[in-house]
Amino acid sequence: MKKLNTALTICFVVFCTYSCTQKTKQTEGPEEEKRTSIEMVTELGTIVLELYNETPKHRDNFNQLANDGVLDSVLFHRVIENFMIQGGDPDSKYAQPGDTLGNGGLDYRVDAEFNTALFHKKGALGAARDGNLARASSSTQFYIVQGKIFNDSLLEVAEGRINGWLKQNAFKNDSSNQDIVSELIKAEEAEDWTRYAQLNNSINELMEDYQNFEKYSIPAAHREVYKSVGGTPHLDQNYTVFGEVVQGLEVVDAIAAVQTGAMDRPVKDVRILKVSVLNK
Repeated sequence: MKKLNTALTICFVVFCTYSCTQKTKQTEGPEEEKRTSIEMVTELGTIVLELYNETPKHRDNFNQLANDGVLDSVLFHRVIENFMIQGGDPDSKYAQPGDTLGNGGLDYRVDAEFNTALFHKKGALGAARDGNLARASSSTQFYIVQGKIFNDSLLEVAEGRINGWLKQNAFKNDSSNQDIVSELIKAEEAEDWTRYAQLNNSINELMEDYQNFEKYSIPAAHREVYKSVGGTPHLDQNYTVFGEVVQGLEVVDAIAAVQTGAMDRPVKDVRILKVSVLNK
């Protein structure tokens, strides 16, 4: 009888231990979703990027572009040292010297995904866009921030630029201003640049006292990064940041340092050979 009691006790302890372990596993929170890793092989070296889960539309779009080979063989067609390197125009794959680039892409845009936690530090991956009022991103074009070191006074200037763009966007999206904004869009579509300039000047005058928008202040933590690591703060909250470089910042620096000509295009082409998803 003592042997049976001992066996029952052992079984009870094992069962309790297993039951508690299972309960702990069930009550633990879900694991943090892993970021997608992207390998970008360029003629000047390899860059590894991670895509943010906080911007799922941009993450999934870039993933698809990589899987479909859309970005293979495109150029970094716009390079500005101490600012950024831009690529992703499909028209650049077969571009000749002197061709104007930067207008190509697929026939859709990606909805803007602004997040106050994501900012334009050195190595940030951002989405290029045109002047559409929704601030939606290009389907294919992107940039990688090189940037520079900022001090407090330069950050104040950058904050002013951020709020200037936020004001302009809010003004143009305000229903009470739709008549003049519609006229501006028509002039642009007709390429009537005289009329466009007149309307744009009128909008700027009307906008001077406009305050119906939420002002943005660069967070203290971001300021410290801009003052130590660098970046391009004036783009914050106006262009979607959706990833960052985790390996190959020296390659970004090398590309940013190449000689450029008209429209900031490198004199000698810098090509992206292959873009791949590393953790499929």
